[in-house]
Amino acid sequence: MQITRATDYAVRILIHLATSPDYARVAASELARETEAPESFVSKVLQQLVQRGMVTSRRGAGGGFQLAIQPEKVSLLDVVEMIEGPLQINLCLPGEETCDRRSWCKVHPIWCDAQDALKRVLSSATIAGLARESLENLAKPAGGNGTNGNTKAAVQMKPTQPVARK
Repeated sequence: MQITRATDYAVRILIHLATSPDYARVAASELARETEAPESFVSKVLQQLVQRGMVTSRRGAGGGFQLAIQPEKVSLLDVVEMIEGPLQINLCLPGEETCDRRSWCKVHPIWCDAQDALKRVLSSATIAGLARESLENLAKPAGGNGTNGNTKAAVQMKPTQPVARK
């Protein structure tokens, strides 16, 4: 099982928008640069985010994309399932009718436990919390700035705190 690039980029985009002061509009080209993703792919992901009501867009001068959601109320699981569909690590998990072996199979409960654990972890991380922690890591002094040697990220992202949305 692997998260798709679309989901990875959607998470990066939402985190970047959540770090934008007053959730200001951000151009697609800036989002592509800041998330280190191809602009054409970012455009497709932004379309999905707009269609699902997580981001709004405005064309023209002063246009761009901004959050339409409260980032403290959106979990990583919400984003994953929005892009990927319902989390399902094995075909036998959606319901009883999908697996004839369920009553005696000793692997089934392990798949259930693994899926439940993954859902718990993804549900516990919010976009707001990830944005806050990203900014804290970027604001750390050289040598411990949390960029894992990526000085480009430390230079480009401005360590400002997101403003609480009303």
